[in-house]
Amino acid sequence: MSGRGGKLVYKILQKHPFLKKLIKKILSSGLPVPRLLLPLIRSLYQGGVVAAEALRFIYSWFVVSPVMRAISYRMGKNVRIERIPFIRGPGRITIGDNVYISGKLGVAFSCNGSGNSMLHIGNGTFIGHGTSFSIADQIIIGDECLIAGNVTIQDNDGHPLNPKQRRAGQPVPRKDIKPVTVENGAWIGRGATILKGVRIGENAVIGASSVVTKDIPANSVACGSPAKVIKTL
Repeated sequence: MSGRGGKLVYKILQKHPFLKKLIKKILSSGLPVPRLLLPLIRSLYQGGVVAAEALRFIYSWFVVSPVMRAISYRMGKNVRIERIPFIRGPGRITIGDNVYISGKLGVAFSCNGSGNSMLHIGNGTFIGHGTSFSIADQIIIGDECLIAGNVTIQDNDGHPLNPKQRRAGQPVPRKDIKPVTVENGAWIGRGATILKGVRIGENAVIGASSVVTKDIPANSVACGSPAKVIKTL
């Protein structure tokens, strides 16, 4: 609607308040549904949820799992992956037993590393939707870890720190690539970022949206940007 038309409508509503009330009532109201139909609608909704879950399982079983076994260096038993991850660049992925990858996973292997870039996911680990890995050397996720959604883990900066090198489109220097390790039982909160060279200790907990720049000791809770230890378990 043009500015002139909007002003005209505004003037009409100001002169006729009942029209304004009527429009608000129409916008806030819904289609009336007889009570007798509510059980039927509820059943249809629940049936739709079951059908969607069944289709998702079939897709995972017949499409995602075979593809992942074909592209992975090693894939263990009882692995559940809901969608085919977005994988860019050459590298190795090893997945342990009883791993659950929920939703979409992003893996970017960089060609400026050692040439043997690797992502390892240990036994019994859960990885949430939207998690991404940037790997020039290696990222190791231990056993029984919990990694929430939208977590970012990277063993490099993505671009050189030197502005001249960035403008020239040069890769990250080899000296600035440092592997990341998340030890067994660690829990990484939603939206956290784990930067290069970091080691998350066994059973450690990283708070949501934290930015981890240094090692976190085992059995500790850390949060913030940069993340600091606030509690020992």
